Amino acid sequence: MIMHLDIETLPAGPEHDPTMKELYSAYTKKHTVGSVKSFDEFVASTSFDGAFGRILCVGYAIDNDETQVLYNTDEKIILQEFWEIAKDVEFFVGHNAFDFDMPFIWQRSIILGVKPTRAMSFRRFTQSEIYDTMQEWNHWGRNHSSGSLHKLALALKLPSSKGDIDGSQVYDYFKAGRIKEILDYCKRDVALTRKIFHRLTFGRYQAGNYGQETNKISE
Repeated sequence: MIMHLDIETLPAGPEHDPTMKELYSAYTKKHTVGSVKSFDEFVASTSFDGAFGRILCVGYAIDNDETQVLYNTDEKIILQEFWEIAKDVEFFVGHNAFDFDMPFIWQRSIILGVKPTRAMSFRRFTQSEIYDTMQEWNHWGRNHSSGSLHKLALALKLPSSKGDIDGSQVYDYFKAGRIKEILDYCKRDVALTRKIFHRLTFGRYQAGNYGQETNKISE
């Protein structure tokens, strides 16, 4: 059972403003004036930080099934639903899932007191539960920019998941109340990631082959 997934995240909410101001003060003291982000930019960057950022939604697809999305205004419910599904998953497939999606989910679970239904290993080069399409494209090298999801879609002649929205616009869409467009975008990312996974594994998991050859995922 393989889960293809993608998450969309938001910066720290207003309830963290006192903490953000404290952290921002410490941040400004460590940087020269010309290199300092504004406070709003600093807060916006927490969308990549599981300590204070938030999960807006989790898009996923099991094996070759239709893409789905977990969304709720209560982040804790999203996590509870995710781990209920994940308990039977053998492999998680995502683009930058090893360094971002899965650690972010794990960190938010700790913060919100949602106990995962399974153990996870995040030890580089030794884990076998996460198939990261970006890492696999780069053979676990450091040149991550060569393997962006959009760039790989172009290289493999696949329809890009980008439309009127990309990842940098998620928070702006959220503030404008355009939630459905974000959820649809997340689902498109999942669908594209699955297609890239199929290409990287030379179609081994297409056409109903899921569950028959999962032991070969790391070959």
